[in-house]
Amino acid sequence: MFERYPSLEALAGADIADIESIIFPCGFFRTKARDIIDASAMLLSEYNGQVPDTMEDLLRLPGVGRKTANLILGDIHNKPAVVVDTHCIRLSNRIGLVDTKNPVKIESELREMLPPEKSSDFCHRLVLHGRAVCTARKPACGECSIGRVCRKQGVGIL
Repeated sequence: MFERYPSLEALAGADIADIESIIFPCGFFRTKARDIIDASAMLLSEYNGQVPDTMEDLLRLPGVGRKTANLILGDIHNKPAVVVDTHCIRLSNRIGLVDTKNPVKIESELREMLPPEKSSDFCHRLVLHGRAVCTARKPACGECSIGRVCRKQGVGIL
């Protein structure tokens, strides 16, 4: 996509059908294509072509929710961020850090317990751990390096 549309201006003026064909394998390609074009236009018109660095401004962009906004805040702007994805939801519950499936509540509870400067890295580590060891269908508890604090293994942090 970026070879064909190398600038924000090019994306803002892109043909939606062309963007749809490029991102088709991603799923929800029609909505995502529209959001890419609309967000590009909004970044140009309202943010001088710059990606905002506040949660409020990021959430105004089409297609951007809290998970994406936190990812941008942490990875691009180096600000404290708690990215609550499927791994974070599963593992923070399984380990015993939280007792809810509500992403906003999980974000809030983890913010209270994590040092701000380590929060983004913590979430990335949960993703890696969730993919490699503590998978959704078959967690490898015998290989787990944090089993000594895991509620699933009968200990728990809380």
